[in-house]
Amino acid sequence: MASQDEEKPKSKRIFINHVDQYQGKNLAKFISRCVVGASLEEPEEEDDARSTTSSIIASPKEGCYEVVGTVKDRDAPKPDFMKEVIKFDNKDQLYEHLVECDIIVYDITEDPDQIDEAVWAVSEIHSDLEKIEKPKMFILISTVMTWAKSKPLDPDDPEIPFTEDDYRRRKPHPNFKEHISAEKTVIKLGKTNKAKLVTYVVASGLTYGAEEHIFHYLFKSAWHNAPFLQCFGSGQNVVPTIHIKDLAAVIQNIADSRPKVRYLIAKDDTQTTLEEIVKAISDKLGKGKVKNITKEEALLSKDIEQSDFDQLLVNLRMDAVFVKENMRIMWVSEAGMVENIDQIIKEYKDSRKLQPLRICILGPPASGKTTVCQKLCEFYKLHHIKIKDVIEEAIEELQTLSRRADSEDQEDDDGKAQDAQELLNEIEQSKNQETGKIEDPHVIKFFRDKLHSKPCQNQGFILDGFPKTIEQANELFATEEEDDAEESATTKFDKLIMPDYVFCLEANDEFLRNRVMNLPESVVHGTHNDEEGLMKRLELYRSLNNDEETVLNYFDEKEFHPEKLDVTKDDSPMMRDTVEKIKKTIGEPRNYGPTPEELEEMKRQEEEARLKKEMEEKQEKERQEAEEASLRKQRQEEWTQRLNEVKREEFELLEAQSIPLRNYLMKHVMPTLTQGLIDCCKTRPEDPIDYIAEFLFQNNPQVD
Repeated sequence: MASQDEEKPKSKRIFINHVDQYQGKNLAKFISRCVVGASLEEPEEEDDARSTTSSIIASPKEGCYEVVGTVKDRDAPKPDFMKEVIKFDNKDQLYEHLVECDIIVYDITEDPDQIDEAVWAVSEIHSDLEKIEKPKMFILISTVMTWAKSKPLDPDDPEIPFTEDDYRRRKPHPNFKEHISAEKTVIKLGKTNKAKLVTYVVASGLTYGAEEHIFHYLFKSAWHNAPFLQCFGSGQNVVPTIHIKDLAAVIQNIADSRPKVRYLIAKDDTQTTLEEIVKAISDKLGKGKVKNITKEEALLSKDIEQSDFDQLLVNLRMDAVFVKENMRIMWVSEAGMVENIDQIIKEYKDSRKLQPLRICILGPPASGKTTVCQKLCEFYKLHHIKIKDVIEEAIEELQTLSRRADSEDQEDDDGKAQDAQELLNEIEQSKNQETGKIEDPHVIKFFRDKLHSKPCQNQGFILDGFPKTIEQANELFATEEEDDAEESATTKFDKLIMPDYVFCLEANDEFLRNRVMNLPESVVHGTHNDEEGLMKRLELYRSLNNDEETVLNYFDEKEFHPEKLDVTKDDSPMMRDTVEKIKKTIGEPRNYGPTPEELEEMKRQEEEARLKKEMEEKQEKERQEAEEASLRKQRQEEWTQRLNEVKREEFELLEAQSIPLRNYLMKHVMPTLTQGLIDCCKTRPEDPIDYIAEFLFQNNPQVD
């Protein structure tokens, strides 16, 4: 039983800071798949480690490192490869988590703010060694910039590389003095009680691989088809580099083996210059051109920060002797960036999901292919491949090349100018024989060259109405490799240019004829979209695409099943409904998304729309208030007028009602009352009221 327990791998808890950033994320992802002690085993048993170099993450095995760590963005979700993300409000809470870990890794190359935290962490652990039971390992990942100003080992031979043995002679770049101070503190604190706390410093070369970090500006520019890639300065400076997964493997080896050497250099086995790196990226991903710019011009670029600029201009020859001689590493890129550039570019595209999107839109004339292609190109940022444009570009390029045949500097031309002129002559002859049309073999060649170009291979393309026939499709998508003898004829095709999606816009002749007839004269004039031209093209299209034979059959055979869309039911402007159906089938774009300029323009448009809406709302509110005020005033006037009318009517009514009463009083009451008052005045009784009352009672006239 005891032997079985010993064979069972025991997991260890490892802390890594900022696991949501480039280095922290890739280190954590790699180490979380590493079995504790795997790097100590014999090479034939290291197959498990090889899987960690793949872009596909395998399921974690028993006995792997349990990775915990912090994040820079507190709102970032917990990565799948993490055991726990540490959220803390103060350093005391962070320290409680750190002391629970067997290994603590702090990377200070990306965020200078982490330097103080790393020094604090190792200092706190060192001060509490008496209370700590389990031994701790602290690994500081620093940068080769702490060596940037080191004097050559031999002034007469400056190409002698630095090794770990020379670390006491290192001199830092002026902007990296805090880094070397942290290195010295970590080394010093690890010497006190090695049984309880062992410390390591790893001077890492500039990291590359995965989604890219410091070299990302080069990959991004090349992928976006920049005319050239910028190389800072002369480009002759030697840049120490290491693949991010190889750096992770170094950390794994340190964690497993606890080496006696406390200061290690981590870099691949190359002495590559900056110009060689830029040239390799440009050749394989971009247009193959490099432009050297001054350091002053480079500092004006928005795409690169000061710290990255300093690192790219470093000039250091270093040799990671201990790593090469004492560590078991399944190298991903031991030979460096230049030698492994194809694999690194694939890794970059996979990590950032920058896969080319290839689409083919087919259909009869006037079915709206070009309109749909334009809308899709705008949304997906793809290249619109039209027959006319492809032929014109190819002819223009051939003419440019052929002009060199007459120039003096033909020596470096390798016969390209002569070949171009011969091809132009062949095309001219075929046009004369084919009544002005270029033969299919030449058109197919132009298309293949266009689709294999870097822009189409990087972003992707939309074929607008081509190929038209099965023969054209067979020639266009035919593979040039003959090694795959096992592949059947139905599955053999050029995977670099075969469309991922094929759509066919369908409509009857009457609908298409009516559509063209309703076009403005200015649009139709001078084109083949008049009624006669349309009918000829429709007749040709129907003959090439009958029920038994159509170019769609080619794609069906290759298992790229075309989706047919009936455009007769689409009455939306600019065929918006059809475009939306295609978008739903294809899904999200596979690119960087809007550029900063486009985002700024979108923001500006949104702001303008918001201000316009607010202005309209304000004007509408003012209009409503004015209408309400006018209505109130009108109602007030009407009410006043009606009130006065009512008062007048009431007065007239009272007047009319009082006439009979007044007549009665004047005839029957007032004479008697008047006489009574006169008598009262004459008599002067003690109680005049009683006297008047008695008088009226006695002299009351009896009125029937």
